[in-house]
Amino acid sequence: MANLGETFEVSALPQGNTGSFDPLPPGWYSATMSAAEIKSTKTGTGQYIALRYDITGPTHQGRVVFGNLNIRNQSPKAEEIGRQQLGDICRAIGLARVGDTDQLIGNSLMIKLDIEKSEQYGDKNQVRGFKPIAGGAPKVVGMAASIPAAAPTKAAPPWAKR
Repeated sequence: MANLGETFEVSALPQGNTGSFDPLPPGWYSATMSAAEIKSTKTGTGQYIALRYDITGPTHQGRVVFGNLNIRNQSPKAEEIGRQQLGDICRAIGLARVGDTDQLIGNSLMIKLDIEKSEQYGDKNQVRGFKPIAGGAPKVVGMAASIPAAAPTKAAPPWAKR
């Protein structure tokens, strides 16, 4: 047992978020990846990246959605889908290479949500697509941009004597 050091009156304590935990409506949402970690599959024969997306708009700001990306799996199809999704995420945020889940954290992108029906566990959101946030081209990290460099000019610099 541990003494709290004071007595708390329940009526004076702030109330927590009474928001709904119902799935968000299907559609595109802007989100920031706020957590990413490697976990083992239930069978222990594979690995996936567990991602947390914090919704930033256009509606439902502050809600959280979770998603998993299979990166190693006994099922070649599951692994292929997970790696494709990882590639889509990297392209959406402008990341040329990823070797650590920390590289994903803090990046923003658009995610497409759908609802997965389940009588046993209740309906939940499923992340089905990824794209860059409109109006902002993603920065390219770790590789040259696809825009060709300007050809060098032969004109003398303005300070040069003629």
